[in-house]
Amino acid sequence: MTLSYDLYWSFRSPYSYMVTPRLLALEAEYDVVCNVRPVYPLAVRTPEFFDGRDPLWTRYLLTDVFREAAFLGLPFRWPRPDPVQQAPEVGYRMAQPWIHRLTHLGAAAAERGRGLAFLREASHTIWSGQVENWHEGDHLAHAAGRAGLDFAELAAAVDADPARHAAIVEQNQVAQREAGHWGVPMMVFDGEVFFGQDRFDQLKWRMDQRGLARR
Repeated sequence: MTLSYDLYWSFRSPYSYMVTPRLLALEAEYDVVCNVRPVYPLAVRTPEFFDGRDPLWTRYLLTDVFREAAFLGLPFRWPRPDPVQQAPEVGYRMAQPWIHRLTHLGAAAAERGRGLAFLREASHTIWSGQVENWHEGDHLAHAAGRAGLDFAELAAAVDADPARHAAIVEQNQVAQREAGHWGVPMMVFDGEVFFGQDRFDQLKWRMDQRGLARR
């Protein structure tokens, strides 16, 4: 029996980037399907979340993401540019064209059955530090091609109807909270929430209990 789970995932989340190779490997080796449901990052959904954060929170985050990437053997650098823009006067409360388009591209890729592959290739382009200015030139086109997608077709569909793709993302965000959490990466399997890339092993353990079978 094929198992399935929902994946709530953000292009601005380093931990989303880190879990994706393991989710791809899981799907390649086992009879399981990932329902990719991209969401906007907290900085866009609820920018007030970051107001007045203890400085230790940011310091620890920046220590942990580099450590975790090294532990997993993944190349890592904070994106240049950051997919979410901010300014001194307004913080994150400003137009966010990059992250909106990225998220809509992810939703469109999911509709075409290549969502997880696109998340992997696009996030590697953004977070690995191997690409400068990921938002320019043909970097995302190459990422889409590696994921088995026609980027020209994908981008044209997103640009022609951004409202429809925004509605898909909004629906994903409503479903995410209804499932029981708001953070990413978040996997929901059989009604149970697994929040964080460090819950991958528990996710697979639960799937094993439900009859996860090798392909």
